[in-house]
Amino acid sequence: MARKFGRRSFLAGTAAAAMPWAPAVAGAQGVRLGLLTVKTGPLAQGGLQMEQGLSVFLKQKGSMLAGRPVELIVADTGGNPAGAKTKAQELVERDKVDFIVGPLAAFELLAISAYIEQAQVPLLSLAAADDMTQRKPNSYFVRASATSSQCDHPLGDYAAKEMNLKRVATISEDFAFGYEQAGGFQRVFEGEGGRIVKKLWPPLNTADFTPFLAQIADVDGVWNGFAGANPIKFNQQYAGLGLKAKYPVLGGWTAYDDALLKSFGDDAMGAISAAWYSSDLDTASNRRFVADMVKQYGNVPGGYAAGTFINGMCIEAALEKTGGKTDDRATLIAALRGVSLTDTPRGTFHFDRFGNVVGNVFIRRLERKDGRLVNTIVKTYPNVSQFWTFDEKKYLAQPVYSRDYPPLRS
Repeated sequence: MARKFGRRSFLAGTAAAAMPWAPAVAGAQGVRLGLLTVKTGPLAQGGLQMEQGLSVFLKQKGSMLAGRPVELIVADTGGNPAGAKTKAQELVERDKVDFIVGPLAAFELLAISAYIEQAQVPLLSLAAADDMTQRKPNSYFVRASATSSQCDHPLGDYAAKEMNLKRVATISEDFAFGYEQAGGFQRVFEGEGGRIVKKLWPPLNTADFTPFLAQIADVDGVWNGFAGANPIKFNQQYAGLGLKAKYPVLGGWTAYDDALLKSFGDDAMGAISAAWYSSDLDTASNRRFVADMVKQYGNVPGGYAAGTFINGMCIEAALEKTGGKTDDRATLIAALRGVSLTDTPRGTFHFDRFGNVVGNVFIRRLERKDGRLVNTIVKTYPNVSQFWTFDEKKYLAQPVYSRDYPPLRS
């Protein structure tokens, strides 16, 4: 049965009667948060984690931020651009929210970007489309997770320098998120002397990767950028064809997200991934966050849950700067973009001038410990910018990473 959320009360994923910690809001002006998530369709699992992460944060805070009670209004976008735009308009015009968290997918984010900037409502999203904080920036947008390519820049560095890989094939879904991830990996890996010898693009709903995997040969490793349920199928089929024994496998953060690990088998062991969040990170806030997620939902959190939890921390820090006031939107977004935090589930971070995060990227190895699969951090790249170590102006003068950029070298 689907959970019910009242438009004027925060239900934290449970019935209101089960929340003795939630304060009454009568007689006090509350801060209204809108969550654009996905509760149906193929993206629903990530959407559920987004809802859980924000719920855990607000429960830890007793549903109070900067001395003001919080009202959370959850909207299901249906995982499509039209639904995202309709629900964003309802949150702004009907529900009068002060902040919007979400949506999940880049195509949803792009559908609402112009409207959000016109409405001047601060938007905090996990959607990773590079150009939202690069060539087509939105002045009311903040991203505390990462761009599509941000984690794969350091992964390319690690693959070349510490794994000593020379020839790599890449494989990912045939859409923008895959292109931008692969582009980031390729650019840095080749800049350090490696070479991408083949780029494979299965359609998003591919059930059988065998025709693509059959094209992999004469490489030192294989990078994948799959998301959703595709990483599980990919690793099973990759190992089943004997490729795992030949070529080590690497991946972006969605490919080996912590929340997925319970669905993997030993076929994924040894995978190297790069992520902006890892449940293995030993900070006070992350230990508490992981413990609360396990206690309340029975799940080890991954990036979707961590992302909205951290969004909540950013909102709280901004409200503390404004004394809890939300009426001056220019002041509010300036406060939000000026947030700099130390003890968070992802570690220390701040925002650049485009509103994109500068923070840690973790290189992890997938291992079995105490009978379960875990990502163990083997290296931390601190203060990773969306521009990596490249000159910002030169970076922005080049095309956004795409299916054919950077090109394969002949």
